[in-house]
Amino acid sequence: MTTPIKRINQRMPGWAKAVSALVLVLAVFFAGIRLSVLPGLKDLFGTETNDRSGPALLQSIQDMSRYEAASGNFQIVVDLDKDAKFLPDAIRGTRTLYVGAGTVDAYVDLGEVGKDDVMVDDDRTSATLRLPHAALGKPSLDPDRSYAVSKQRGLLDRIGDLFSDNPNSEQAVQKLAVKHIGDAAKESGLTARAEKNTTDMLKGLLHSLGFKEVKVTYGA
Repeated sequence: MTTPIKRINQRMPGWAKAVSALVLVLAVFFAGIRLSVLPGLKDLFGTETNDRSGPALLQSIQDMSRYEAASGNFQIVVDLDKDAKFLPDAIRGTRTLYVGAGTVDAYVDLGEVGKDDVMVDDDRTSATLRLPHAALGKPSLDPDRSYAVSKQRGLLDRIGDLFSDNPNSEQAVQKLAVKHIGDAAKESGLTARAEKNTTDMLKGLLHSLGFKEVKVTYGA
């Protein structure tokens, strides 16, 4: 009695058998490399990283008038899910779980202080300064403390990565992490801390110069 497998093999052309055998051999070969079953193959086909970057070029220099008065450290877990409308996630879709860590600085721009914003009495013992409100700088993502926890991709997305110049790009989740960190900084009271630190710094400086009474206010 001929088994179904034998009947299939009898109908299969010779070239199809050769292709099937080649695919099977390659699958076993790469599985052996991935699982380190075949010692030495992983090193043989491994990659070597060489930094051939040219020297950094100085494009411009700017004088800074900002007093960096406070810095906040933030961490956010981004869960970004992209689904196709009419396809299951196993076929088309991505989900990335990403931990983003970064900092936001708060500063007071002393360059905006004009002559009318500084008042000193005749005997130079009392001073009143009016400064602009503290502002937040751009969030800065720390690559050493940010990482992807997990990545799930559909079959079509995996195939697309093979032909992409930038497979598994994390740009979308990084931008989202920066946005969330910036939003958190606005609600953190970081600017209030920056104004307090600026006030303490200026009072200490002016007291060392002989001023007994120093008043610092913030406003437009």
